[in-house]
Amino acid sequence: MAKKSMIEREKKRQALVDKFAAKRAALKEVANDEARPMEERFKARLKLAKLPRNSSATRLHNRCQLTGRPHAYYRKLKVSRIMLRELGSAGQIPGLVKSSW
Repeated sequence: MAKKSMIEREKKRQALVDKFAAKRAALKEVANDEARPMEERFKARLKLAKLPRNSSATRLHNRCQLTGRPHAYYRKLKVSRIMLRELGSAGQIPGLVKSSW
């Protein structure tokens, strides 16, 4: 189980990303538009830099929804390898059969 503080920190980052997503996208569009004047593009870059760092989607880290484990994360199921094995053995994931030989 991951530390509660890390799980909460990740939730806080996700909330900031959701809150500023539209504003960040609009500023990026202005900043990357070659047809606009250079001053306007520069101002958009400055406004983008003033946004909170944690509002950037690149600062998010995938975590297991059950344990909060950050490593060995399966995107499709949103769980770690350990929980995948436990849930699979318990028969709670349809179509998944633990192999044994």
